[in-house]
Amino acid sequence: MTLVKFNNKRNNTLLPGVNDVFESIFSDTFFSDRMITRVPAVNISESENSYQVELAAPGLKKDDFKLNLERNQLTISVEQQSEQNDSQKSYNKREYSYSSFVRSFTLPDSADHSQIDASYTDGILRIDIAKREEAKAVRRQIEIK
Repeated sequence: MTLVKFNNKRNNTLLPGVNDVFESIFSDTFFSDRMITRVPAVNISESENSYQVELAAPGLKKDDFKLNLERNQLTISVEQQSEQNDSQKSYNKREYSYSSFVRSFTLPDSADHSQIDASYTDGILRIDIAKREEAKAVRRQIEIK
């Protein structure tokens, strides 16, 4: 018995070569790099007095970030565009760099909206959200009678 390799790419089209054209277009670095959604990873933690949001976004400046709070919705957004002009060069291909993302988080009712601090150091955006006094855990020992 002879084994014949099945090539699904060639057998599923009525027009030979059509798949090759589309594959060559979408395998270009222009499409492959830009078709991937790049949303920064986030860590959210809670302590006794506050909530912490840490967003990994290296390569940005603190001025690139916009933080907005509307009702219980905290939104972090970045829109970055870089364009390099060099009038002495003649380009055959020139790509502009543009990136953006938006992350939104619903804050719990225990969050104190008036006490939110943010800092950006070493590629990490850290947001500290204080808890309301009445929401902080009250700990005491109860005497047994």
